[in-house]
Amino acid sequence: MHIAPRVLRRALAGATVALLATAVGCAPQPEEKAASAPSGTGADAASGANVCAEGKLATETAGKLTVATDEPAYEPWFKDGKPSNGKGFESAVAYAVAEQLGYDRSAVVWQSVPFNKAFAPGAKTFDFDINQVSISDERKKAVDFSSGYYDVRQAVIALKGTKAAKAKSVADLKGLKLGAQVGTTSLDYIDDVVKPTGQPAVYAKNDQAKSALKNGQVDAIVTDLPTAFYITAAEVTDAEIVGQFENQGGTPEQFGLVLDKGSALTSCVSAAVDALRADGTLAKIEQEWLSDAVDAPVLK
Repeated sequence: MHIAPRVLRRALAGATVALLATAVGCAPQPEEKAASAPSGTGADAASGANVCAEGKLATETAGKLTVATDEPAYEPWFKDGKPSNGKGFESAVAYAVAEQLGYDRSAVVWQSVPFNKAFAPGAKTFDFDINQVSISDERKKAVDFSSGYYDVRQAVIALKGTKAAKAKSVADLKGLKLGAQVGTTSLDYIDDVVKPTGQPAVYAKNDQAKSALKNGQVDAIVTDLPTAFYITAAEVTDAEIVGQFENQGGTPEQFGLVLDKGSALTSCVSAAVDALRADGTLAKIEQEWLSDAVDAPVLK
């Protein structure tokens, strides 16, 4: 008995569908593959490729790592105003991170980006920015941050040769007229840590606090340590850093490398910073460029 062509075609089609269903059921599914890929490991969920492959990151320019900072670049973060020379704390950190990522010095390209623009909303032209930018929840709304590469502390600045400049402890500061910018951690340290006998002078801006120091209206001012570096190096050169405070518990304020919001490099850069902290490299760089460049003893 002959089977009609139409019936035969239907039978073959049904068998084909059954075979395909069986094959698909045995094959790994894209959804399962994606679900099994660990998050935050640098593995591309779709392809399984390692997006953190050394020297092969999805950078702004293939084969290069573009690093941004402000201009001018002040000491001790940089040396001689040249971020590319590898001298100064942040220049050394940038090259150490680059090496961890698989890029040698010749592959690092420096770019000038103003401080405020680095963490402002909008697409970035750099792979990461290094410019004493403190990690904060507010800034995280616009940009990504790496793990912290430097723990920030608050510091006391006084004119050289004055009584305030000779302070060795928190107790030595209690009888001094201190000043700080309103709404800052610096002012909190005066109120909560020093607890001076007199009311501190409060200013709308750090520029006003600096002027008060120069004019002798206050004995000393408190700023974060990076700002203290800048003030004594470039703005009030007859002033010096008296000392720095210990962190007061909780999570320390930290500087982080700034990346574009949602950057594919964020986890890679964070892993590099974490590795440098774990193996002691960050501590060595800090000792070389910060502890020696600016003698800032801890006030207890």
